[in-house]
Amino acid sequence: MSRFGTLGANLYRGQVSYDFVGKRKIWYSISAVILVVAIGALLFRGLNLGIEFKGGAEFQVPASSATISQARDVAVKAGIAEPIVTQLGTGALRVQTRPLSLAETNALRTGLGEMASVPASDVDAQIVGPSWGADITSKALQALIVFLILVAIFLSVYFEWRMAVAALVALVHDVVITIGIYALTGFEVTPATVIGVLTILGYSLYDTVVVFDKVRENTRGIAGQSRVTYSEAANLALNQTLVRSINTTVVALLPVVSILIVGVWLLGAGTLKDLALALFIGLLAGAYSSLFIATPVLCQLKERDPAMQAVRARVEARNAGRATGKGKGGVAVLEGDEGDSGNADDASGADLASQVDADAEAAVRGGGGRNQPKRTTKRKR
Repeated sequence: MSRFGTLGANLYRGQVSYDFVGKRKIWYSISAVILVVAIGALLFRGLNLGIEFKGGAEFQVPASSATISQARDVAVKAGIAEPIVTQLGTGALRVQTRPLSLAETNALRTGLGEMASVPASDVDAQIVGPSWGADITSKALQALIVFLILVAIFLSVYFEWRMAVAALVALVHDVVITIGIYALTGFEVTPATVIGVLTILGYSLYDTVVVFDKVRENTRGIAGQSRVTYSEAANLALNQTLVRSINTTVVALLPVVSILIVGVWLLGAGTLKDLALALFIGLLAGAYSSLFIATPVLCQLKERDPAMQAVRARVEARNAGRATGKGKGGVAVLEGDEGDSGNADDASGADLASQVDADAEAAVRGGGGRNQPKRTTKRKR
């Protein structure tokens, strides 16, 4: 077995454990810094919207010996201020301008054709009106809102409302970071970018649901015991799904990196670049948020529940009683927990994993946990 596989097995059995939930302030601080930078970029730099959103004209000139500066000079001579000229991987030139009239479009098309020594009909022109761009923006926002509403309903029904809230916090976290990086770097936002953002939300949600499903399994019947708190059981679930989350992210990133390398550097495909960039940024943010944001937020919400507060109080009292008993050379026995008095091991590591598994299994059988009061029967004399 590889070292990574051995680590995964040790994490699942609780022999190795990382305190993700207990160090949530560190993860919150890291996310806060990234979010401040992302929001600041959105406010002060704004997004570089493609012509599909803001309207305009785009011309693609076939590959030739013409340069970017020559194409820019042709556009300026045609009376078009501040044209955006880029060179694609195939050698073709792309010229983006403000919305143009039919006469301006024909004049620029002819000028670009003469510059590249090709017929004007070979210069591809795409005209997008401002109203169409506004409609695309509206549809993109509607798609995002509908997606978030459906996610909230699904998670509330399948899990509970606290998990739905935690998952939505993680999703918003991922969206803001992804869009903020686009604003910070000046990457152009196109419809392919929107598709990429919606796709990464699905990946992020998948990772979060996997973790939450294990959290639910570990915390089933937790209110009827006094060995582990909700946060401890949830942290164990994070450790048990850590390797799966890493493997899923790596496998998902491999084709995305391939698209970036092959599609952008070798083929010069702009649409592939816009899609791959959104996927690459979002997959990394989604993997981070599913581990370091969603579950810690869930634990904070859940620990406010009076039932979970009572569990924490019993666990702390039990641990304090054990410490006192060990200090006196004996074993402390807490009221209502006699069935566990003979076991003086701490509820951590491998013991925590076995205890949580046993509690969940007992709850499935209808026992509600390992520490339920035992039934007693009296003999008839």
